Amino acid sequence: MPTLAINNFNLICTLLGGFVILFGLVSYLVREKMYISEALPSLLFGTIFKGAGLFRPSLYGTTTQDITREFTRLVLGVQLVLAGVQLPGKYLWHEWRSLSMLLLPVMTTMWVVSALIIYLCIPNLNYVDALIIGACITPTDPVLSNSLVKGRFAERSIAEPLRNLISAESGANDGFGYPFLFLALYMLRDSGAAIARDWIVETIIYQVILSVVYGAVVGYIAMRALHFAKEKNMVDDESFVLFAFALALFIVGTAGLFGTDDLLACFVGGNVFTWYDWFRVETEHDSLQSSLDMMLNVAMFTWFGTVVPWAEFNTQEIPIWRFIAMALAILAFRRLPAVLVMYKAIPRIETFREAIFTGFFGPIGVGAIFYLSVLLETLGTFTQTEQVAYIEKVAPLVIYFSMVSSVLMHGLSIPALVIGPSMPRTLSRSLTQLGSLSVRQFSTFSRSVTVVEREPELRITHRNIVTAHNEANELENIHVVDIVNCDTDNHSTK
Repeated sequence: MPTLAINNFNLICTLLGGFVILFGLVSYLVREKMYISEALPSLLFGTIFKGAGLFRPSLYGTTTQDITREFTRLVLGVQLVLAGVQLPGKYLWHEWRSLSMLLLPVMTTMWVVSALIIYLCIPNLNYVDALIIGACITPTDPVLSNSLVKGRFAERSIAEPLRNLISAESGANDGFGYPFLFLALYMLRDSGAAIARDWIVETIIYQVILSVVYGAVVGYIAMRALHFAKEKNMVDDESFVLFAFALALFIVGTAGLFGTDDLLACFVGGNVFTWYDWFRVETEHDSLQSSLDMMLNVAMFTWFGTVVPWAEFNTQEIPIWRFIAMALAILAFRRLPAVLVMYKAIPRIETFREAIFTGFFGPIGVGAIFYLSVLLETLGTFTQTEQVAYIEKVAPLVIYFSMVSSVLMHGLSIPALVIGPSMPRTLSRSLTQLGSLSVRQFSTFSRSVTVVEREPELRITHRNIVTAHNEANELENIHVVDIVNCDTDNHSTK
């Protein structure tokens, strides 16, 4: 007799596949109209998945922490190679000054400030303990940053040089999280000269410098090999497009084999791979890489929704209000003040408004959970004391709560900023029926545009007027136009 096979694998495939299908049906509306990335819906779906009692990771014979670490490594490796590939040619060379400021003084300030907030909000932690936990949430997340640098909102409202800088920083500083984390861990484990010796040799030289050299070498060899194969007509279109994805898997695996920083190697390898801009231009309009990227992101944040320790966020020892105060303070002070103070020394941040934008949008996401996994694995090799045990207990709560808060805040802030100011325009629909012609100016993030309300018979005759913007098509009898090269002596508009 046929029987129902209600097992863990079948349930995961059914629910995850069903969610991707449903999300795909409204993905344009969610991402391009509501400006919400796939991270927030996926996190909510995973939470519902867990709340319904349909998630049983123990059936796979491994710990949830092991799955989380390897899953985050895979997603970050792919994201960082793609981030490097999508940057303009020789970007790291041309923008070293801006990136150096963001990766050294700004990132160091983010680490110190995050640790101070954690120290003040979470009881029974000393400052070194807080530095260990704070190092995990210091890097900005490349997965969530992608929602800022891609799509209609980014193209319309954020200057391309700033988009590239945000993408490059989020890629590079995920790899630069290792020095901060291990410096604090060595301060907990060692004393005196042993701290400097272990940090310089094991972290700076072996983790950072070696990963940069390895990523550059692999990226350069891959670039030359693919270029040769393409010239000799040896590679088909499908393999050509998937080459960057395969490169990410190769770097993650090989760098992991000899224990160097695979995240930094992936980012450097991706950027060197497209050093001469050839591969980026060739694949610029191909959607396969973006599709694979989105699928991984959906799966990743769905998984996060199932493993977030929701029930432990409100205990007698650490009440929920402490986590809320901590998260609000981190989102407000972790990054924004440092960028505002130092932005004049960052060439690619040209205005105070761009500094505010760059300072606010420093999301906490997949990278933080990856570093949490590294932290817990490393603490497992330390002598087990009450202090170590307490860090192992508190760190997941602080980091997961910070991640959820960042996904909510950064996931909803763009819709709020875009949809909120547009509410008065909805009321203007009724006014357009009066048939009067008026012109008004309103501000967007980066520029002002002219809105022309016209009567049904109004015609625009100037042949140098460009087409109306797509975002205003939804408004009846309203067209947004940009007038260029207008010769007022010889032409007129009606």
